This record gives sequence, structure tokens and C-alpha cells, in this order.
Amino acid sequence: MKVDLFDFDLPQELIALRPAVPRDAARLLHVTADGPFTDRTVRDLPDLLQPGDVLVFNDTRVIPAQLEGLRGEARIGATLHKRLDLRRWQAFIRNAKRLREGDRIEFPAGVCAIAEARLADGSFTLRFEGDEPVEVLLERAGQVPLPPYIAGKRAIDERDREDYQTMFAREDGAVAAPTAALHFTPGLLAALDARGFRRETLTLHVGAGTFLPVKAQDTADHQMHSEWGRIEAATADRLNAARAAGGRVIAVGTTSLRLLESATGEDGVIRPFAGDTDIFITPGYSFRAVDGLMTNFHLPKSTLMMLVSALMGRERMMAAYAHAIRDGYRFYSYGDSSLLIP
Repeated sequence: MKVDLFDFDLPQELIALRPAVPRDAARLLHVTADGPFTDRTVRDLPDLLQPGDVLVFNDTRVIPAQLEGLRGEARIGATLHKRLDLRRWQAFIRNAKRLREGDRIEFPAGVCAIAEARLADGSFTLRFEGDEPVEVLLERAGQVPLPPYIAGKRAIDERDREDYQTMFAREDGAVAAPTAALHFTPGLLAALDARGFRRETLTLHVGAGTFLPVKAQDTADHQMHSEWGRIEAATADRLNAARAAGGRVIAVGTTSLRLLESATGEDGVIRPFAGDTDIFITPGYSFRAVDGLMTNFHLPKSTLMMLVSALMGRERMMAAYAHAIRDGYRFYSYGDSSLLIP
């Protein structure tokens, strides 16, 4: 499909630079297969679900994976996006023309890394020196890697270290937050529990590739970056049982959805999963695992705009986004949310 089919004009003032306070006060657009769009808030979520529904969250935790350093006198920016082993990470490099294989980059607080190899997509493999765990080094030298549409408009600060983590964050390794879950609070979870809705967690370490623009003119020519994920056997069993009993699996975020779909066979059975996925969901895809999606509003011509269009239909989603823009919804990572039920 032509990538331009997923384009739209977004006023810059609708890009959220801070999350709603409190988090569950964000707006929520309820989109079904047909009928009018409904303007609600995230706190209304319990009223929009059905008995037996299960919400699936991503428990990945964002690490301070944005680094600024020097190779000699050249300034080098590095955004880690995928762990390769205990000391090596794949990283997108700013000012990469000044970096060669074998060069040593000096980051703050005595943290250093060797640029081992330049990869085909222009990124580098970085090997961190020393014996301390890389996560410890990043806490000393790194910053929260806010998306470029936020970081380009204001400085990253200490508040972002808390704002850009979900309340489910437990497993270190993400470079970007699973932002749909940023809206959840203890009060909202208590309301969901009181109504008998169940929740499950999985892990998908979101990479910086999620922010990369689709440069191809046709979706068939776009190459997705892979990300590592895990679904435990017990989790898969409970989800399968819930669906067999007539419940719906509602993915909280596109990261949860992509991993669920990666783990599900053509028979509709969700299986345990541990490994990389580069699943690319576009219109025409037949969903196997999920019955709905809670997600923020995405960038024009992005892979995530293609994903929600696959779930709901392109024309339906373009109409929903036009409604959201007219009504002043806040977009992207710190923005408002939507509940999509096909």
C-alpha cells in the first residue's frame, strides 16, 4: 500500500509535551466499527469494557539510553535501541560520519564504549568497557530517551524520569515507553478490579526504531527493526482460557498487541514466546489474538498508524483522527488515548 494513504495534517500545538495530571484524567476517544465516536476520559474505561474482558499490559521499563559523548573532539550522540549481550548494544548514532569502527567514545561519569561495527542500516554496535552492568553505567551517564517530537521542543528534565515510566514498569530494557499504559493510576486499577476485569502482563522491550519514519513510498518496501519480547506459558494459558470463555483480549498499547500477534498461530492459540519480533501489521492483516486496543494517537505515515488502520479500517481511522484533531485531542506519547473495538 502507498504510505501516503496514512498521512494527515496535525497542528503542532496538539503535540503534548507533558502528560495529563492526574494521568487518568486524559481524554479517551471510543471508536467502534460503526456509529458515532464517543468522547470520554480514561477514567471511564471500566464503563466501556464487558464482563470477561482481559487487559494486557507491557511491563518493560525505560532505561536512560540517550548518551552524549566525545570521540576525540567530535561530539557523538548515541541512542541505544537493542541489547545484543551483556556488554553490547545496537545504537543509532548522531554525527555518525565522525565515527569509525574501533573508535572509543567517552561519555560522562567515566563511561566509555567502543564502536565495534557499523551495521547496514547505519547504526553501530557499541561495546561498553568495564565490569559494572551496563544498566548501572547508563544510570550514571544517560538520559531518558524522549521521542524527538518532544525532545525537539523542550529540554529533558528530572520529571521525565517518572513521567515516562508506566506503573507496570518492571523489566529493564526499553528505549521508549509503552505509552498507552502511562494513563493508568492505582485508582483506575482499583476501579477495574472492583468490576472484575482481569489483567495480564508481557514484556516487549520497545526500541528506538519505533520512532523512525517510514521512508519507503510503499509499505512493502519498509523494513521493521526487531525487538525482544516474552510471554510466559502461564500467561498464554490464562489468555486462551479467557477467550474460550467468551472474554475479549484488549491490548493496552501497540507493543502488547504486536507481541500477542507474534505469539499466536493461525489456529488462534496464544503460545509462550521468547525472542525477537519484527512483525509489521498493515491493512489486510487478519488479527488472531486481540479483540481491541487501547492506544494513543500516532504519527502520520507511521507504522503504528498503519497498525490501527489494519485493526479498524483505514477510512474509519482517518475519520477518527479528523474528529480528534477538530476536538483538540492531545497527540503522541504524552497525549490522550483511544479505545478501538473492531
